[in-house]
Amino acid sequence: MKMIPIDDATLADAAQAFAALGSEQRLAVLRTLVRAGPDGLTIGALGAATGITGATLTHHLRFLAQAGLLTQDKQGRSVICAAVAYERVQQLAEFILSECCADACETSHDHGADHE
Repeated sequence: MKMIPIDDATLADAAQAFAALGSEQRLAVLRTLVRAGPDGLTIGALGAATGITGATLTHHLRFLAQAGLLTQDKQGRSVICAAVAYERVQQLAEFILSECCADACETSHDHGADHE
């Protein structure tokens, strides 16, 4: 598999996104928004669906937005949150898999030498 060079900015961006997914509550929020589809949910509906409300929900939404995993749009008196995770999660998977098995041939040859 072809190795794709990863610069420091890409690594930092991926680390921020993975950190955002490292909380059960944030993951629940994101999954709920993914299930809601591109129209998203109001903050009130999102809180009701996840059981996370108030300052805690606001904190998690800010963290996910900073990681590029959701958007927030003001529509009248409501704030609509929508997942942009479809594309972003695909990018994260590609980031992890971009170097899949890159060292496998080298490692398997090394192990063979140990057993001779």
